[in-house]
Amino acid sequence: MTKSKTLPEAWLKNQKAAKATQVAFDLDEKFQYTIRKSALDEGLSPSDQIRTILGLSISKRPKRPRLTVSLSPDDYVLLAQKYDLTPEDQLEIKKRVIDDLVEFVETK
Repeated sequence: MTKSKTLPEAWLKNQKAAKATQVAFDLDEKFQYTIRKSALDEGLSPSDQIRTILGLSISKRPKRPRLTVSLSPDDYVLLAQKYDLTPEDQLEIKKRVIDDLVEFVETK
């Protein structure tokens, strides 16, 4: 007896999304700046701004606005020294970094 191997609808959508290909564009700095600034002004990600320019749909799901930075183990050592902490105290380092970013914004 052979059972039909149909996938749930949600899985089919995820499978389709997984087949999407990321495309990178090497554009002049002026073009990149203009697109990124426009995206920021519109409250969009640069990717969504490009999709809008191209007339493609964008996800209406709310996105968590966040800033990211990659920190190497050496970065944690330097930040730990700056904040008088140990490099292993990464949560406290993150809190101090947030404080520095808030101070930066408030002084602008």
